[in-house]
Amino acid sequence: MGKINFIFILISACVLLDCGVSGVYTDRLTVSVMEGDSLTLHTDVQTNQQDRIKWYFNAIRIAQINGNKSKICTDVQCNEGTERFRDRLKLDHQTGSLTIRSINTTDSGLYKLKIISSKSYDRTFSVSVRGVPDAEMNKMKTNVVKEGESVTFDLGEIRKPNDGMMWYFNDTCIAKITRNLSYNCKEVQCPERFRDRLKLDHQTGSLTITNITNTVTGLYKLLINRDRFSITKIFNVALNDSHVDDKAERLVLIYPLLLAIVAPAAAAAAAAAAGYTANRRDRLRGRALFR
Repeated sequence: MGKINFIFILISACVLLDCGVSGVYTDRLTVSVMEGDSLTLHTDVQTNQQDRIKWYFNAIRIAQINGNKSKICTDVQCNEGTERFRDRLKLDHQTGSLTIRSINTTDSGLYKLKIISSKSYDRTFSVSVRGVPDAEMNKMKTNVVKEGESVTFDLGEIRKPNDGMMWYFNDTCIAKITRNLSYNCKEVQCPERFRDRLKLDHQTGSLTITNITNTVTGLYKLLINRDRFSITKIFNVALNDSHVDDKAERLVLIYPLLLAIVAPAAAAAAAAAAGYTANRRDRLRGRALFR
């Protein structure tokens, strides 16, 4: 009975891992990401000089590391004439993980990782990129607020229970959620500029910054860690020039009044000028008749 159970467990494990008779281990993972984000597909290994790592997109090689780590290529370098990912691929020299920056809907498809070492290993990521209208994306990514107002970063999705999240400002971690634990930087741990200004939603992972001033404007980065991949979102906070707004608002209010005063005066001046021109023309005609 024990031997039968062992064989059953072995077969079950092989089904889960999609073992082939050749001894190549493969697995498959479904990934959903929003347009404009950056996506990192992890190998979960530390490479050595003997390892060869290759990345494919829909069966087209887009990146690889040969045994000598100095021989690394991405996209066009690997496939002359392939420009889909131009300047958007980054290959980690230590792990072989692949990052796709500013991902878009045309990047949806199958990404296959192939590691050739003492034991070959394949992993496939089925990536689906959700399109976002430009107006909605600009609203999500860029937040222009007046001094003293608050801003909340909308993630555009619901946080999964096991998601690890880290919020950064200028490469300094200001808040994080690790599975069921959350952390807001406060007091000594937090830069002075953010003291008593941060509100982290434990359920969604969204971050609110209150009492916006010029010292907290700039780029914010959210790193979401999930099983075998991670997503990076970038947000920008800019301070609206309230003085310019006030001047513009005052001008809008005063303009009708100015128009009511200036328009009649201008019309009267135009009429007077027209009358003067007509009288002068008549006088000149009268002089001509008596010559």
